[in-house]
Amino acid sequence: MTNEIIKYDPDYTESNFKTFIDNVFIQIYLSIMTKEIENIRHFVTSEVYNKIENKIAELNSKNQIQMYDEINVKETHILKTEITKTEIKINVNIISRYMDYLIDEDGEFISGNNKSRIEKNNYLTFTKKINSLDLGNVRKCPGCGASLDINRSGKCEYCDSTFDLDKKGWILNNLEI
Repeated sequence: MTNEIIKYDPDYTESNFKTFIDNVFIQIYLSIMTKEIENIRHFVTSEVYNKIENKIAELNSKNQIQMYDEINVKETHILKTEITKTEIKINVNIISRYMDYLIDEDGEFISGNNKSRIEKNNYLTFTKKINSLDLGNVRKCPGCGASLDINRSGKCEYCDSTFDLDKKGWILNNLEI
């Protein structure tokens, strides 16, 4: 299927794609822990963003912090690839390991597992528009034109504009644990 994807995305390689999605996965979990979700807005659809935002709002209402200590990606598997007239869709399974627990805002343990890492299956769906722009030409801030590191935050350090990956690259549109 890689050859089919390359027809629409000449820069695609499975290894680079897996590295990208592993990075997105880790950034999502770190954004929940730090409650700084602006850093992932450019990687996810509005629906995924709202789901994460609601999780953080619930944690805030209880004065809790979700912890994912020692998080890593053990394995990444591409499960299914689908190409339609408008987009490429890739379903993946990330097997992750981490300690999953809650603390209060004073750092006191509430519940969960903070002694050993657990292993979880995470199912993610990424899409890319067929007519997406070449990222090499668009890694500039839409607001001021400065160069952006979209893998770091996607937010311009000069004018705070957010890079919209939806029309330019792979975007997460579903996440199930």
